Amino acid sequence: MSTTTIEKPLKNKSKEVLNFSKKQYLKWYKDMLLMRKIEERIGHLYIQQKFGGFCHLYIGQEAVVAGTASACAKEDKHITAYRDHAHPIALGVHPKYMVAELYGKKTGMSKGKGGSMHMFNKEVNLMGGHGIVGAQIPMGAGIAFADQYKGNKGVTYCSFGDGAARQGALHETFNMAMMWKLPVVFIIENNNYAMGTSVKRTTNVEDMSEIGKSYHMPSFVVDGMSVEAVHNAIEEASQRARDGEGPTLLDIRTYRYKGHSMSDPQKYRTKDEVEDFKDKDPVSQVLDTIMSNKLASESDIKKIQQDVKDLVDESIKFAEESPELEPHELYEDVYMQKDYPFIKD
Repeated sequence: MSTTTIEKPLKNKSKEVLNFSKKQYLKWYKDMLLMRKIEERIGHLYIQQKFGGFCHLYIGQEAVVAGTASACAKEDKHITAYRDHAHPIALGVHPKYMVAELYGKKTGMSKGKGGSMHMFNKEVNLMGGHGIVGAQIPMGAGIAFADQYKGNKGVTYCSFGDGAARQGALHETFNMAMMWKLPVVFIIENNNYAMGTSVKRTTNVEDMSEIGKSYHMPSFVVDGMSVEAVHNAIEEASQRARDGEGPTLLDIRTYRYKGHSMSDPQKYRTKDEVEDFKDKDPVSQVLDTIMSNKLASESDIKKIQQDVKDLVDESIKFAEESPELEPHELYEDVYMQKDYPFIKD
């Protein structure tokens, strides 16, 4: 891919020269804007009681999954927690199937049976959304072990929050992952808060990259508000994994602009704190880079914005018009009887 030298404007810092193509920047902008706009609409739809259950928005964290998706290979696997609406979008799934899943419709990614917290898609190797805090950490290592055992070159990206990093299973997993040099990249989507509890109140080791170092695991802090920084870190970690050098831990520091879930009153942080982080908005940073380097005209940007709006509208219309599950379908896909003949009807 041909590249253009891009000067990324950084507030109160000297310019940083990066090498990414115009095509890559425009894709990042469209994907991240789509994540942002569809999550904003989902928040409104939830308040209108268009669907129920838990609902965790990804607003503010878009650069983490966008940078991961742009640096990964097609055969790679992805597993994450319940803040998972943006992941299928980044991996190329049409958002209408994600919204249909929220609505519990049979056209949803998990046939409407998973809802907000359980987005799966076999075609793009999205191994879930998982509702149990930290459960995806050992599962992510298990997926990586399967690839290693089969001789595949795939890498697994295992994402979890700063709160999930306190689970004991993390330490057991890190020990085995390093012992067996598993091809896995552990990504802490560190948005500063485990529900409403800040990192400072959960540990005296605020640099979460230190967790991996006790296992001699390469561990780094990454600016999670910069899609370029995330891409570079993921690319480097992936290469180590493909070369048989084992896992990497990335403490990707990001921020969510909304509450932990739609029921969160956010009394644990000030409005000034949220506004301070909005100066680092990852979507705005990409747009600033595009415009300051004349990678697109204003009319080009307006077209992207209109295309995103149309996609969001299309996705919601698709979800609302999709058929409901039939009662008998609740009992389907629970067991795969053809693989387990001992299970009786």
